[in-house]
Amino acid sequence: MPTTPPNAGFRISNDTEPSTTVVAGFSAFGLAGLTAADYLVDHLDLTETGHVSTDSLPPITPFEEGRPRHHSRLFSRPDLDLTVLVNELFVPGQAADDFADALLSWTRDNGVSEIVVLSGVPYAHGPDDHATFYVASDDYRTHRLADTDVSPMAKGFLDGVDGALMQRGIESPLRTAVFITPVHEQVPDVTAAIRLIETFDRVYDLGIDAGPLEAFAQSVEQYYQDLAERLEAVDDQQVPEDRMYM
Repeated sequence: MPTTPPNAGFRISNDTEPSTTVVAGFSAFGLAGLTAADYLVDHLDLTETGHVSTDSLPPITPFEEGRPRHHSRLFSRPDLDLTVLVNELFVPGQAADDFADALLSWTRDNGVSEIVVLSGVPYAHGPDDHATFYVASDDYRTHRLADTDVSPMAKGFLDGVDGALMQRGIESPLRTAVFITPVHEQVPDVTAAIRLIETFDRVYDLGIDAGPLEAFAQSVEQYYQDLAERLEAVDDQQVPEDRMYM
């Protein structure tokens, strides 16, 4: 089983070689990106092919029907060039660089050429701003976005895992993008997750139907609420402030 060298306690193991494209959803305010990634796994009928483990953060062990699972898992299938990272463990700002370094090492060792993060961010916005925007490296924009109607984020900065991964995208051959949409306090913010899914499908043309997402989210609503409560319980000094400006 290939495993990345330990990087401040982060290790990525995979049973099979990942696809050239990886899309990730992380545990963050509103859980829109995580909900979208989880839905991709369910809708595309992907199977678990690896996981992320760490010694440097307080652990959680999710379970369902009495069966435990890894908090950060990789999913794919042989006939689809897509690997999905569902990351239920909150990664605080002080661990973001180490996590991004471990992920970059893993992509390099496994022939991954691009990574996309689906991200919901709580920033001030009006009703006309309920859309999905991108921040992307030059090579990603040329390769994926030239013929799409997805708009760039006008101005601001990324922090946390999103910012750390984008910085690596600037400095490495890895094509990197973050799809960003505003989120609200409800958990999960299903409307925001639908926007992320629809934008992802416009770019990758996988024929994903986001219609059933609301029913899917309702089926796991209590789990998401429990996860959100855990996020809120984290010491405020450990939680990076979401700062995003239009």
